Amino acid sequence: MHQTSGRWQLGLALSLLTVILWGILPISLSIVLQGLDAYTLTWFRFVGSFCLLGGYLKLRGNLPTFSQLRSTSPKLVLIATIFLAINYILFVQGLAITTPANAEVLIQLAPILMGLGGLVIFKERYTLFQWIGISILTVGFILFFNEQLSNLISAQSTYLFGSGLIVLAAITWSIYALAQKQLLQTLSSAHIMLIIYGGCALLFTIVATPKSIFTLNLLQSGMLVFCALNTLIAYGAFAEALEHWEASRVSAVIALAPVVTLLSSWFVSEISPNLIATEHLTMLGIVGAFLVVCGSAAIALGKTH
Repeated sequence: MHQTSGRWQLGLALSLLTVILWGILPISLSIVLQGLDAYTLTWFRFVGSFCLLGGYLKLRGNLPTFSQLRSTSPKLVLIATIFLAINYILFVQGLAITTPANAEVLIQLAPILMGLGGLVIFKERYTLFQWIGISILTVGFILFFNEQLSNLISAQSTYLFGSGLIVLAAITWSIYALAQKQLLQTLSSAHIMLIIYGGCALLFTIVATPKSIFTLNLLQSGMLVFCALNTLIAYGAFAEALEHWEASRVSAVIALAPVVTLLSSWFVSEISPNLIATEHLTMLGIVGAFLVVCGSAAIALGKTH
C-alpha cells in the first residue's frame, strides 16, 4: 500500500488550497450553467486541464514514459478515470437544479467516505481525539446547514432529484480518490492526473457541443476558463496532498469547503444580487461554522497510531 512522505505541513497547505478552490467552484459553475450545458462544461474543464498540464510537463521534460505507464495498474487507472468523470457530470447536473450551498453540504459525503476508506483500505487509524473531532464536525454541520437541510426535506421533486445526483457524485468521488491514492505507488500525482484528464476528455467528446461555448457572454466565458484552471490546480494540489499526508487527514481538511462556499455566496450576492441566489447565514449557522472548523482541525492535526 502507498505510504505518505511524512511532510504533513506541505500536505496541510495543499489541502487548504484545495478547500479554497473547491469552495468557490460551485458559484463559478452556477454562473456558467446559465449559458452552457453540463456535458460541454465538463468536457471543456477536462480538455483545458489536460492541455495545460501536458504543456507544463512537456516544458519540464517530465511527460510520463512508456515504461512508467506499463508499470501502473490499468484497472486502477480505468476505475479512477471513469468514476471521476461520473462524479463531475453528476455534480454539475445536480448543481444546475439545486443551489451551491445545498450542493456543498451533500458533497461532503465524499471526503467522509474517503476518510472511512482510508481507515479500512490503507489501515489508517483515528485516535480518540480525532473521533471527538468527528463528533464536533458532525454537530457543526447539522447547525451550519440547518436551513439548507430543512429546505431539502420540504423541497419539490426536481430539487430532491438534483440532491440525489449530488449524493451519487459523492460516492463516485470517494472511489476515485482511493484509487488515485493507490496509483501513487507507481506514478507521480501529475502523471496520474494527466492520464485521467485525457481519459475523461475523450469520454465527454462524444456528447459535448463545443460550438455553444461561443454563445457565452464575457462573464460566463471568464468563469468557464476559471473552472478549467480550478480543475487543474485544485486536483493537482489534492493529488499532491495525498502524497504527503494520510487520506483520512486530507479528507478532514476538505470538509471545510462548504464554509468557503457559503461565505463566497454571501459575498457575491452582496456585490451582485441578481447573479446568484442569496444565502442567509444565521447566528446558528455561524456557531455551526465555528464547530466545523474546530472539528476539522482536531481530525487533521490529531496524532495517529
